[in-house]
Amino acid sequence: MMDLFKTKIGRLRILAILEGISLLSLVCIAVPMKYWMGNPLFVRLIGPVHGTLFLLFLFNTLSIGVEQNWKFKEITWKVILACFIPFGTFYIDWKILSKL
Repeated sequence: MMDLFKTKIGRLRILAILEGISLLSLVCIAVPMKYWMGNPLFVRLIGPVHGTLFLLFLFNTLSIGVEQNWKFKEITWKVILACFIPFGTFYIDWKILSKL
């Protein structure tokens, strides 16, 4: 796990996992608490964290894609698309990022 912090792709993989976990916690914990229990506190806390992780993942993907000359049609667009699909970052980490 510590090896992931040493490379830019490793850090992108960590962002992908954190972004996916933040979405899971938002969808499975915060939103149900808001609508079923009338407590919007967790949405207010987790929502901005998820949004920040989402943007960090998006900008880092573009940055690494340009820096490492990824072919846009083969890698970059798939990684970018993954962050728009719920839980797509888990899939893209497993399918593409872990092999780079």
